[in-house]
Amino acid sequence: MIHPQRYPFSQTGTVFSCEGMILKKLLETACGILAGLALFAIMVLTFLDVSGRKMLDHSITGSLELTELLMVVVIFGALPLVSERGEHVVFDSLDGLFGDAIKRIQRGLVHLLCAAALLGLAWLMWSTGADFVASGETTAQLKILKAPFIYGMGLLCGFTGLIHLSMMFNPLDHDDAEGGAL
Repeated sequence: MIHPQRYPFSQTGTVFSCEGMILKKLLETACGILAGLALFAIMVLTFLDVSGRKMLDHSITGSLELTELLMVVVIFGALPLVSERGEHVVFDSLDGLFGDAIKRIQRGLVHLLCAAALLGLAWLMWSTGADFVASGETTAQLKILKAPFIYGMGLLCGFTGLIHLSMMFNPLDHDDAEGGAL
Protein backbone atom coordinates (compact mmCIF):
# COMPACT_ATOMS: atom_id res chain seq x y z
CA MET A 1 0.00 0.00 0.00
CA ILE A 2 1.28 3.46 -0.85
CA HIS A 3 1.55 5.70 2.17
CA PRO A 4 0.17 9.20 1.36
CA GLN A 5 2.53 11.13 3.62
CA ARG A 6 5.67 9.43 2.34
CA TYR A 7 4.54 9.63 -1.26
CA PRO A 8 2.84 12.99 -1.67
CA PHE A 9 2.34 12.64 -5.42
CA SER A 10 0.40 9.39 -5.11
CA GLN A 11 -2.82 10.58 -3.54
CA THR A 12 -5.78 8.98 -5.21
CA GLY A 13 -7.85 11.24 -7.36
CA THR A 14 -4.95 13.42 -8.50
CA VAL A 15 -4.23 13.83 -12.15
CA PHE A 16 -0.48 13.31 -11.69
CA SER A 17 -0.46 10.18 -9.52
CA CYS A 18 1.39 7.91 -11.97
CA GLU A 19 3.57 10.63 -13.47
CA GLY A 20 4.24 11.97 -9.99
CA MET A 21 5.44 8.60 -8.77
CA ILE A 22 7.83 8.37 -11.71
CA LEU A 23 9.06 11.91 -11.06
CA LYS A 24 9.45 11.16 -7.34
CA LYS A 25 11.42 7.98 -8.04
CA LEU A 26 13.62 9.79 -10.56
CA LEU A 27 14.30 12.61 -8.10
CA GLU A 28 15.05 10.13 -5.29
CA THR A 29 17.41 8.14 -7.48
CA ALA A 30 19.23 11.16 -8.94
CA CYS A 31 19.62 12.96 -5.62
CA GLY A 32 20.61 9.77 -3.80
CA ILE A 33 23.26 8.88 -6.36
CA LEU A 34 24.56 12.46 -6.48
CA ALA A 35 24.87 12.77 -2.70
CA GLY A 36 26.21 9.23 -2.30
CA LEU A 37 28.91 9.63 -4.95
CA ALA A 38 29.99 12.97 -3.52
CA LEU A 39 30.20 11.49 -0.03
CA PHE A 40 32.19 8.53 -1.34
CA ALA A 41 34.53 10.93 -3.18
CA ILE A 42 35.09 12.86 0.07
CA MET A 43 35.94 9.60 1.82
CA VAL A 44 38.42 8.52 -0.87
CA LEU A 45 39.95 12.00 -1.09
CA THR A 46 40.40 12.20 2.67
CA PHE A 47 41.91 8.70 2.81
CA LEU A 48 44.38 9.47 0.01
CA ASP A 49 45.23 12.90 1.42
CA VAL A 50 45.92 11.61 4.93
CA SER A 51 47.80 8.56 3.60
CA GLY A 52 49.93 10.75 1.37
CA ARG A 53 50.64 13.13 4.21
CA LYS A 54 51.63 10.35 6.64
CA MET A 55 53.51 8.04 4.27
CA LEU A 56 54.94 10.36 1.64
CA ASP A 57 55.03 13.69 3.51
CA HIS A 58 52.94 15.18 0.71
CA SER A 59 49.21 15.96 0.76
CA ILE A 60 46.92 16.33 -2.24
CA THR A 61 46.98 19.86 -3.61
CA GLY A 62 43.60 21.53 -3.22
CA SER A 63 42.06 18.74 -1.15
CA LEU A 64 40.37 21.27 1.14
CA GLU A 65 38.75 23.04 -1.83
CA LEU A 66 37.61 19.74 -3.32
CA THR A 67 36.17 18.65 0.03
CA GLU A 68 34.29 21.95 0.38
CA LEU A 69 32.78 21.63 -3.10
CA LEU A 70 31.87 18.00 -2.54
CA MET A 71 30.22 18.91 0.79
CA VAL A 72 28.03 21.38 -1.11
CA VAL A 73 26.98 18.52 -3.39
CA VAL A 74 26.26 16.21 -0.45
CA ILE A 75 24.23 18.77 1.49
CA PHE A 76 22.19 20.17 -1.36
CA GLY A 77 21.84 16.77 -3.06
CA ALA A 78 20.30 15.31 0.10
CA LEU A 79 18.08 18.34 0.84
CA PRO A 80 15.18 17.29 -1.45
CA LEU A 81 15.31 13.75 -0.04
CA VAL A 82 15.20 14.93 3.57
CA SER A 83 12.24 17.20 2.88
CA GLU A 84 10.31 14.68 0.78
CA ARG A 85 10.70 11.97 3.40
CA GLY A 86 9.93 14.31 6.29
CA GLU A 87 13.22 13.45 7.98
CA HIS A 88 14.03 16.93 9.19
CA VAL A 89 14.11 17.79 12.87
CA VAL A 90 10.69 18.68 14.29
CA PHE A 91 9.90 20.37 17.58
CA ASP A 92 6.64 18.68 18.56
CA SER A 93 6.30 19.12 22.32
CA LEU A 94 3.15 21.27 21.93
CA ASP A 95 1.40 18.97 19.44
CA GLY A 96 -0.58 17.25 22.19
CA LEU A 97 -2.32 20.56 22.97
CA PHE A 98 -3.71 21.05 19.47
CA GLY A 99 -6.46 19.31 17.56
CA ASP A 100 -6.15 17.91 14.06
CA ALA A 101 -7.54 21.05 12.41
CA ILE A 102 -4.90 23.28 14.02
CA LYS A 103 -2.18 20.74 13.21
CA ARG A 104 -3.23 20.71 9.53
CA ILE A 105 -3.16 24.51 9.38
CA GLN A 106 0.18 24.63 11.19
CA ARG A 107 1.64 21.98 8.89
CA GLY A 108 0.40 23.77 5.79
CA LEU A 109 1.85 27.09 6.96
CA VAL A 110 5.20 25.53 7.82
CA HIS A 111 5.42 23.90 4.39
CA LEU A 112 4.40 27.18 2.75
CA LEU A 113 7.09 29.11 4.67
CA CYS A 114 9.71 26.48 3.86
CA ALA A 115 8.72 26.55 0.18
CA ALA A 116 8.85 30.35 0.05
CA ALA A 117 12.26 30.45 1.74
CA LEU A 118 13.70 27.71 -0.48
CA LEU A 119 12.30 29.14 -3.72
CA GLY A 120 13.60 32.59 -2.74
CA LEU A 121 16.99 31.08 -1.98
CA ALA A 122 16.92 29.23 -5.31
CA TRP A 123 16.29 32.50 -7.14
CA LEU A 124 19.13 34.24 -5.26
CA MET A 125 21.53 31.39 -5.97
CA TRP A 126 20.58 31.36 -9.64
CA SER A 127 21.28 35.09 -9.95
CA THR A 128 24.53 34.67 -8.02
CA GLY A 129 25.50 31.88 -10.42
CA ALA A 130 24.91 34.29 -13.32
CA ASP A 131 27.13 36.87 -11.60
CA PHE A 132 29.83 34.22 -11.10
CA VAL A 133 29.67 33.26 -14.78
CA ALA A 134 30.05 36.91 -15.79
CA SER A 135 32.99 37.49 -13.46
CA GLY A 136 34.60 34.06 -14.01
CA GLU A 137 34.71 33.38 -10.25
CA THR A 138 36.89 30.37 -9.39
CA THR A 139 38.26 28.66 -6.31
CA ALA A 140 41.53 30.09 -4.99
CA GLN A 141 43.90 27.18 -5.43
CA LEU A 142 42.57 24.85 -8.13
CA LYS A 143 40.77 27.52 -10.19
CA ILE A 144 37.55 25.46 -10.42
CA LEU A 145 34.59 27.49 -11.67
CA LYS A 146 32.11 28.13 -8.86
CA ALA A 147 29.09 28.89 -11.07
CA PRO A 148 28.08 25.26 -11.79
CA PHE A 149 27.98 24.54 -8.06
CA ILE A 150 25.93 27.68 -7.35
CA TYR A 151 23.51 26.79 -10.16
CA GLY A 152 23.22 23.25 -8.78
CA MET A 153 22.50 24.59 -5.30
CA GLY A 154 19.80 26.84 -6.73
CA LEU A 155 18.24 24.03 -8.74
CA LEU A 156 18.15 21.65 -5.76
CA CYS A 157 16.71 24.37 -3.49
CA GLY A 158 14.04 24.98 -6.13
CA PHE A 159 13.16 21.26 -6.24
CA THR A 160 13.00 21.19 -2.45
CA GLY A 161 10.71 24.23 -2.42
CA LEU A 162 8.37 22.52 -4.90
CA ILE A 163 8.37 19.41 -2.72
CA HIS A 164 7.27 21.52 0.26
CA LEU A 165 4.50 23.07 -1.84
CA SER A 166 3.28 19.60 -2.81
CA MET A 167 3.26 18.52 0.84
CA MET A 168 1.13 21.43 2.07
CA PHE A 169 -2.17 19.63 1.69
CA ASN A 170 -1.19 16.09 2.63
CA PRO A 171 -3.51 14.53 5.20
CA LEU A 172 -2.32 14.09 8.77
CA ASP A 173 -1.29 10.58 9.69
CA HIS A 174 -1.10 9.83 13.40
CA ASP A 175 0.74 6.53 12.88
CA ASP A 176 3.67 8.06 11.03
CA ALA A 177 5.10 11.15 12.73
CA GLU A 178 6.81 13.59 10.39
CA GLY A 179 10.48 14.25 11.04
CA GLY A 180 12.56 13.46 14.03
CA ALA A 181 11.43 14.52 17.46
CA LEU A 182 13.33 17.00 19.53
